[in-house]
Amino acid sequence: MSISQNFQFSQGSLQDYVDCPRRFQLKYVQQLAWPAVDAEPALENELYLKQGSAFHRLVQQYLLGVSAEKLTPLAAQDLQLARWWENFLNSTKDLAGLTDTASVERFPEISLSAPLGRYRLVGKYDLLVIDRTSEPYFTIYDWKTSRKQPKREWLAANLQTRVYPYLLTRAGADLNAQNPIAPEKIEMVYWFANFPGAPLRFPYSPTQCTADEKFITDLIAEIDTLGDEPAPLTDNEKRCRYCVYRSLCNRGIQAGPFSEAEDEAARDDFDFELDFEQIAEIEF
Repeated sequence: MSISQNFQFSQGSLQDYVDCPRRFQLKYVQQLAWPAVDAEPALENELYLKQGSAFHRLVQQYLLGVSAEKLTPLAAQDLQLARWWENFLNSTKDLAGLTDTASVERFPEISLSAPLGRYRLVGKYDLLVIDRTSEPYFTIYDWKTSRKQPKREWLAANLQTRVYPYLLTRAGADLNAQNPIAPEKIEMVYWFANFPGAPLRFPYSPTQCTADEKFITDLIAEIDTLGDEPAPLTDNEKRCRYCVYRSLCNRGIQAGPFSEAEDEAARDDFDFELDFEQIAEIEF
Protein backbone atom coordinates (compact mmCIF):
# COMPACT_ATOMS: atom_id res chain seq x y z
CA MET A 1 0.00 0.00 0.00
CA SER A 2 1.43 3.37 -1.01
CA ILE A 3 0.39 6.92 -0.38
CA SER A 4 -2.43 8.36 -2.49
CA GLN A 5 -1.49 10.37 -5.58
CA ASN A 6 -3.84 13.10 -4.30
CA PHE A 7 -2.11 13.34 -0.93
CA GLN A 8 -1.27 16.85 0.23
CA PHE A 9 1.77 17.18 2.44
CA SER A 10 1.69 19.61 5.35
CA GLN A 11 4.17 20.50 8.04
CA GLY A 12 2.21 18.24 10.39
CA SER A 13 2.35 15.14 8.20
CA LEU A 14 6.02 15.70 7.37
CA GLN A 15 6.78 16.14 11.08
CA ASP A 16 5.01 12.87 11.79
CA TYR A 17 7.28 11.09 9.33
CA VAL A 18 10.43 12.69 10.73
CA ASP A 19 9.35 11.78 14.27
CA CYS A 20 8.38 8.22 13.36
CA PRO A 21 7.99 6.72 9.87
CA ARG A 22 5.71 4.04 11.28
CA ARG A 23 3.36 6.64 12.75
CA PHE A 24 3.13 8.34 9.35
CA GLN A 25 2.41 5.01 7.67
CA LEU A 26 -0.32 4.04 10.12
CA LYS A 27 -1.92 7.49 10.16
CA TYR A 28 -1.76 8.65 6.54
CA VAL A 29 -1.16 5.56 4.39
CA GLN A 30 -3.24 2.95 6.22
CA GLN A 31 -5.49 5.64 7.76
CA LEU A 32 -5.81 3.51 10.85
CA ALA A 33 -7.94 4.82 13.70
CA TRP A 34 -6.67 3.51 17.04
CA PRO A 35 -8.62 3.76 20.32
CA ALA A 36 -6.09 5.51 22.53
CA VAL A 37 -5.44 8.96 23.91
CA ASP A 38 -2.23 10.86 23.22
CA ALA A 39 -1.75 12.33 26.71
CA GLU A 40 -3.06 11.98 30.25
CA PRO A 41 -5.17 13.11 32.00
CA ALA A 42 -7.23 12.92 28.81
CA LEU A 43 -9.93 15.38 29.86
CA GLU A 44 -7.39 17.94 31.04
CA ASN A 45 -5.43 17.57 27.81
CA GLU A 46 -8.58 17.92 25.70
CA LEU A 47 -9.62 21.03 27.62
CA TYR A 48 -6.22 22.60 27.06
CA LEU A 49 -6.42 21.92 23.32
CA LYS A 50 -9.92 23.40 23.22
CA GLN A 51 -8.67 26.50 25.00
CA GLY A 52 -5.87 26.82 22.45
CA SER A 53 -8.31 26.52 19.56
CA ALA A 54 -10.60 29.12 21.14
CA PHE A 55 -7.65 31.49 21.55
CA HIS A 56 -6.80 31.16 17.85
CA ARG A 57 -10.41 31.95 16.95
CA LEU A 58 -10.44 35.04 19.16
CA VAL A 59 -7.25 36.35 17.57
CA GLN A 60 -8.61 35.65 14.10
CA GLN A 61 -11.79 37.60 14.83
CA TYR A 62 -9.73 40.48 16.23
CA LEU A 63 -7.50 40.61 13.16
CA LEU A 64 -10.58 40.59 10.92
CA GLY A 65 -11.75 43.76 12.61
CA VAL A 66 -13.93 42.73 15.55
CA SER A 67 -13.13 45.04 18.46
CA ALA A 68 -11.36 43.89 21.59
CA GLU A 69 -14.30 45.23 23.59
CA LYS A 70 -16.66 42.76 21.94
CA LEU A 71 -14.25 39.81 22.20
CA THR A 72 -13.00 40.25 25.75
CA PRO A 73 -16.29 39.11 27.38
CA LEU A 74 -16.02 35.88 25.38
CA ALA A 75 -12.49 35.28 26.61
CA ALA A 76 -13.63 35.96 30.17
CA GLN A 77 -15.70 32.76 30.10
CA ASP A 78 -12.49 30.83 30.85
CA LEU A 79 -9.69 31.96 33.19
CA GLN A 80 -6.88 30.45 31.14
CA LEU A 81 -8.25 31.90 27.92
CA ALA A 82 -8.74 35.30 29.56
CA ARG A 83 -5.08 35.39 30.61
CA TRP A 84 -3.85 34.46 27.14
CA TRP A 85 -6.15 37.06 25.59
CA GLU A 86 -4.92 39.80 27.91
CA ASN A 87 -1.32 38.85 27.11
CA PHE A 88 -2.07 39.09 23.40
CA LEU A 89 -3.74 42.48 23.60
CA ASN A 90 -0.85 43.84 25.65
CA SER A 91 1.63 42.53 23.06
CA THR A 92 0.07 43.88 19.87
CA LYS A 93 2.06 47.12 20.03
CA ASP A 94 5.30 45.13 20.10
CA LEU A 95 4.48 42.83 17.17
CA ALA A 96 5.13 44.35 13.76
CA GLY A 97 2.02 44.81 11.65
CA LEU A 98 -0.57 44.19 14.35
CA THR A 99 -1.42 47.84 14.84
CA ASP A 100 -3.27 49.70 12.12
CA THR A 101 -1.07 51.36 9.52
CA ALA A 102 -1.89 52.28 5.95
CA SER A 103 1.05 50.33 4.52
CA VAL A 104 0.31 47.00 6.22
CA GLU A 105 -1.93 44.16 5.02
CA ARG A 106 -2.95 41.33 7.34
CA PHE A 107 -4.13 37.88 6.27
CA PRO A 108 -5.29 35.80 9.26
CA GLU A 109 -5.75 32.06 8.80
CA ILE A 110 -4.61 32.18 5.17
CA SER A 111 -3.94 28.89 3.36
CA LEU A 112 -1.33 28.42 0.64
CA SER A 113 -0.64 25.48 -1.66
CA ALA A 114 2.04 24.68 -4.22
CA PRO A 115 2.85 21.69 -6.42
CA LEU A 116 5.83 19.65 -5.32
CA GLY A 117 6.56 16.86 -7.73
CA ARG A 118 3.53 14.57 -7.99
CA TYR A 119 2.04 15.97 -4.80
CA ARG A 120 1.16 19.31 -3.25
CA LEU A 121 2.55 21.11 -0.26
CA VAL A 122 -0.03 22.98 1.81
CA GLY A 123 0.02 25.22 4.85
CA LYS A 124 -2.39 27.25 6.92
CA TYR A 125 -0.85 30.33 8.53
CA ASP A 126 -2.17 31.87 11.73
CA LEU A 127 -1.28 35.29 10.34
CA LEU A 128 0.65 36.65 7.39
CA VAL A 129 1.57 40.34 7.55
CA ILE A 130 2.80 42.24 4.50
CA ASP A 131 4.49 45.58 5.13
CA ARG A 132 4.55 47.59 1.92
CA THR A 133 6.25 50.68 3.36
CA SER A 134 9.09 50.27 0.84
CA GLU A 135 9.83 46.83 -0.60
CA PRO A 136 7.23 44.33 0.59
CA TYR A 137 8.31 42.45 3.71
CA PHE A 138 6.47 39.32 4.83
CA THR A 139 6.11 38.27 8.47
CA ILE A 140 4.61 34.88 9.31
CA TYR A 141 3.11 34.74 12.80
CA ASP A 142 2.27 31.56 14.63
CA TRP A 143 0.45 31.69 17.97
CA LYS A 144 1.57 29.05 20.46
CA THR A 145 -0.23 28.11 23.66
CA SER A 146 2.55 25.74 24.74
CA ARG A 147 2.75 25.03 28.45
CA LYS A 148 6.49 25.64 28.33
CA GLN A 149 8.52 27.61 25.84
CA PRO A 150 10.36 25.36 23.36
CA LYS A 151 14.09 25.79 22.94
CA ARG A 152 15.12 27.82 19.92
CA GLU A 153 17.11 24.95 18.43
CA TRP A 154 14.09 22.63 18.76
CA LEU A 155 11.89 25.07 16.87
CA ALA A 156 14.59 25.72 14.27
CA ALA A 157 14.57 22.03 13.38
CA ASN A 158 10.78 21.75 13.50
CA LEU A 159 9.14 21.23 10.11
CA GLN A 160 6.83 24.19 10.62
CA THR A 161 9.80 26.56 10.73
CA ARG A 162 11.10 25.06 7.49
CA VAL A 163 7.88 24.50 5.55
CA TYR A 164 6.04 27.77 6.14
CA PRO A 165 8.67 30.22 4.82
CA TYR A 166 9.60 27.87 1.98
CA LEU A 167 5.96 27.45 0.93
CA LEU A 168 5.54 31.23 0.92
CA THR A 169 8.38 31.56 -1.60
CA ARG A 170 6.67 28.94 -3.78
CA ALA A 171 3.05 30.04 -3.47
CA GLY A 172 3.08 33.72 -2.51
CA ALA A 173 3.36 35.43 -5.91
CA ASP A 174 -0.33 36.40 -5.87
CA LEU A 175 0.43 38.43 -2.75
CA ASN A 176 3.40 40.14 -4.38
CA ALA A 177 2.11 41.52 -7.68
CA GLN A 178 2.76 38.13 -9.36
CA ASN A 179 6.45 38.32 -8.45
CA PRO A 180 8.25 35.56 -6.51
CA ILE A 181 8.92 36.46 -2.89
CA ALA A 182 12.63 36.67 -2.11
CA PRO A 183 13.54 34.52 0.91
CA GLU A 184 15.37 37.40 2.61
CA LYS A 185 12.07 39.31 2.68
CA ILE A 186 10.49 36.70 4.95
CA GLU A 187 10.57 36.24 8.71
CA MET A 188 8.76 33.71 10.89
CA VAL A 189 7.75 34.72 14.40
CA TYR A 190 6.45 32.43 17.12
CA TRP A 191 4.51 34.23 19.83
CA PHE A 192 3.78 32.34 23.04
CA ALA A 193 0.59 33.10 24.94
CA ASN A 194 2.21 31.92 28.19
CA PHE A 195 5.44 33.84 27.51
CA PRO A 196 4.27 37.01 25.74
CA GLY A 197 7.53 38.91 26.22
CA ALA A 198 9.73 36.29 24.57
CA PRO A 199 8.73 35.68 20.93
CA LEU A 200 11.15 33.67 18.83
CA ARG A 201 12.07 35.09 15.43
CA PHE A 202 13.52 33.22 12.47
CA PRO A 203 14.66 35.42 9.55
CA TYR A 204 14.73 33.53 6.27
CA SER A 205 17.51 33.54 3.65
CA PRO A 206 18.28 32.18 0.17
CA THR A 207 20.69 29.66 1.71
CA GLN A 208 18.04 28.37 4.10
CA CYS A 209 15.46 28.26 1.32
CA THR A 210 17.74 26.10 -0.85
CA ALA A 211 18.43 23.78 2.07
CA ASP A 212 14.72 23.52 2.90
CA GLU A 213 13.76 22.73 -0.67
CA LYS A 214 16.24 19.88 -0.81
CA PHE A 215 15.25 18.58 2.61
CA ILE A 216 11.52 18.62 1.86
CA THR A 217 11.77 17.13 -1.62
CA ASP A 218 14.17 14.41 -0.42
CA LEU A 219 11.82 13.65 2.47
CA ILE A 220 8.82 13.28 0.16
CA ALA A 221 10.86 11.08 -2.19
CA GLU A 222 11.72 8.86 0.77
CA ILE A 223 8.08 8.69 1.85
CA ASP A 224 7.19 7.73 -1.72
CA THR A 225 9.16 4.50 -1.29
CA LEU A 226 6.95 3.23 1.55
CA GLY A 227 5.51 -0.16 0.74
CA ASP A 228 3.48 -2.80 2.53
CA GLU A 229 6.20 -3.68 5.01
CA PRO A 230 5.98 -1.89 8.38
CA ALA A 231 8.05 1.29 8.35
CA PRO A 232 10.77 1.73 11.00
CA LEU A 233 9.81 2.81 14.50
CA THR A 234 11.34 5.90 16.07
CA ASP A 235 14.53 5.45 18.08
CA ASN A 236 13.26 8.03 20.57
CA GLU A 237 10.79 6.04 22.65
CA LYS A 238 9.79 9.14 24.61
CA ARG A 239 7.77 10.15 21.55
CA CYS A 240 5.80 6.91 21.82
CA ARG A 241 4.29 8.09 25.09
CA TYR A 242 2.41 10.75 23.12
CA CYS A 243 1.44 8.56 20.17
CA VAL A 244 -1.93 6.80 19.98
CA TYR A 245 -0.33 3.80 18.23
CA ARG A 246 2.09 2.99 21.08
CA SER A 247 0.28 -0.20 22.14
CA LEU A 248 0.03 -1.40 18.54
CA CYS A 249 3.80 -1.01 18.26
CA ASN A 250 4.44 -2.67 21.65
CA ARG A 251 5.79 0.60 23.03
CA GLY A 252 3.63 0.70 26.14
CA ILE A 253 0.02 1.38 27.02
CA GLN A 254 0.02 4.41 29.34
CA ALA A 255 0.00 7.84 27.69
CA GLY A 256 2.53 10.41 28.81
CA PRO A 257 1.53 13.34 31.05
CA PHE A 258 0.43 16.26 28.93
CA SER A 259 2.22 18.66 31.26
CA GLU A 260 5.56 17.22 30.13
CA ALA A 261 4.97 17.29 26.39
CA GLU A 262 7.53 19.55 24.71
CA ASP A 263 4.99 21.21 22.44
CA GLU A 264 1.85 20.35 20.56
CA ALA A 265 2.83 19.06 17.12
CA ALA A 266 -0.07 20.83 15.50
CA ARG A 267 -3.15 22.68 16.62
CA ASP A 268 -6.26 20.52 16.76
CA ASP A 269 -9.51 22.12 15.65
CA PHE A 270 -11.88 21.60 18.55
CA ASP A 271 -15.15 23.43 19.02
CA PHE A 272 -15.02 25.46 22.21
CA GLU A 273 -18.15 26.62 23.96
CA LEU A 274 -17.87 30.33 23.34
CA ASP A 275 -20.88 32.10 21.98
CA PHE A 276 -19.41 33.38 18.70
CA GLU A 277 -22.95 33.93 17.44
CA GLN A 278 -22.83 37.12 19.47
CA ILE A 279 -20.41 38.56 16.91
CA ALA A 280 -21.65 36.81 13.78
CA GLU A 281 -23.56 39.85 12.54
CA ILE A 282 -20.84 42.42 13.23
CA GLU A 283 -19.80 44.30 10.11
CA PHE A 284 -16.16 45.13 9.69
